[in-house]
Amino acid sequence: MNDLIVHQVNIAHDRLIELTKLADQAKPFYDWVEKHAKRITGSHRSLNEILLTCSKIEIEKIIKACYQAGNDEKPLLFDGIGRVYPHSKACFYFFSWMIRDAPQQRLSPLISRMKKADHELTKIIAETDSLVELIFEYRTIVKSFEWSAVREVVIDRLEGSRRSISGHRLEANIRTSLIIAIQYYYSIYGNYGKFKNIEIANKQIKLGKHTIDVSAELTPKNGSHNVSLLIPVKTRETEGGGHSHLFTRDLITAISELKNGNNNSHIVVIIIAENWSASEIAAITNQIDMIFHFNMNPNKFVGFDEESQIKFNKYLEKILKGE
Repeated sequence: MNDLIVHQVNIAHDRLIELTKLADQAKPFYDWVEKHAKRITGSHRSLNEILLTCSKIEIEKIIKACYQAGNDEKPLLFDGIGRVYPHSKACFYFFSWMIRDAPQQRLSPLISRMKKADHELTKIIAETDSLVELIFEYRTIVKSFEWSAVREVVIDRLEGSRRSISGHRLEANIRTSLIIAIQYYYSIYGNYGKFKNIEIANKQIKLGKHTIDVSAELTPKNGSHNVSLLIPVKTRETEGGGHSHLFTRDLITAISELKNGNNNSHIVVIIIAENWSASEIAAITNQIDMIFHFNMNPNKFVGFDEESQIKFNKYLEKILKGE
C-alpha cells in the first residue's frame, strides 16, 4: 500500500483496506439470502424491498430457509481475520448485522437467558424467533437493507472482531485473498465446481515438520479423496540479497517433502521480501503450481494487489473446475 503523507506524517489507513476487502466477500451471502427471499415470497423485488414490506410469517420463512439450507455448496461468512463461521452461526450473525444488532455482545447473552427460562427451547429456535421479531419491529427504523448499508455494518463488526481476536495479521491478509478467490467463483457459478465443500483452516497447520500458514481442504462431489490447497508464506523484513538463497533452498526442500507426503495437493508459495533473487524465484516456480513475490517489507503488506488477485482467482477457478 502507498503511504499517505500529510504534514510529514503517514496517515494511511491500512486497516480500512484490509477490512473492506473482507467485508466485500459477504456479498455472495447477501445475494444468496436474496434468492431465498425471492423464492419464498414470489417477488421479483430486491431483498431490501422484500424485508421492508413482507409479512412476519414471510420473514420467518426466509430466515429459517437460510438456517435449514441442506445444500453443501452454501456461501461463506467470515470473522475479522478471515476465519469461516459455521453456517448456523453465519446466519445468526448476518441477520443480526442486517438489523444493526450485535450478535455476540448483546444478543447471545439474551438467547442464553431464554434457554435458561425454558429448558426445552433450542438455540436455533430462540435465535430465529428473535431475529424475526427484531427485523419486523425495527425495519422502519433502520430504513434500509440495501447491500451498501449492510456493508457498512459488516465492516464495523469485522473491525470489532479483529480487535478482539489475537491472530497473525499477515496470515489473515493471505487468508482474505484466498477467500476472495473462492467467493469470486461462487458469485459467478453459485457452487464450488467439482467440490461440494471447502474448509479453510482457521489457523496455521502442521504437516510433518512443516508449518503451512494458510490452507484449505476441498471435498469432491464424487466421493474421491480430498484435495488440499497449501499456501506457505515466506517473509523477510531485511532485503533478500544473498540470504534468499538459503531460504529458497529450505523452501524447495519443504515443498518436496510436502508433495511426497500428500500427492493430492496444490501448492502456492507466497514470498514477501525486498530484492529476492529472480533466479531463486524461478527455482521455486519449477517445483510448484504458482508463486507470488511481493517486493516489499512484510509490514507494508495488506493483501494481494488487483493483478495478483486476478491471477489467483483464475488459478483457483481451474482447480475448482478440475482442469
